[in-house]
Amino acid sequence: MQLTLLTLAEPNRFNIVELLRNGPKSVGEIVQALGISQPHVSRHLRILSEAGMVRSRSKAQLRIYSLEAGPFQELDEWFDSFSILWEERLDNFEEYMLDYKKKEEQ
Repeated sequence: MQLTLLTLAEPNRFNIVELLRNGPKSVGEIVQALGISQPHVSRHLRILSEAGMVRSRSKAQLRIYSLEAGPFQELDEWFDSFSILWEERLDNFEEYMLDYKKKEEQ
């Protein structure tokens, strides 16, 4: 998971992931959408691929890239683990506010 977070920390890779979230794209489509050079896009796609975040397939002479679910599911589970903490804190805050309101009414 740490590798996924470190990989996404680079803005161009994050933007590539955002593009691929809407569906598979060719390298040319990514280049056009982001306005960065093809060698830079290819380098970022290689890094994303090595991190297990994207996969590619050939379609004629095109390389089509799409997201791999695994690393994002792992992130989702990690973020969900914090929801318990926040739910507990919000419940405590709600109890505090109800007590406060009762005290004001007395």
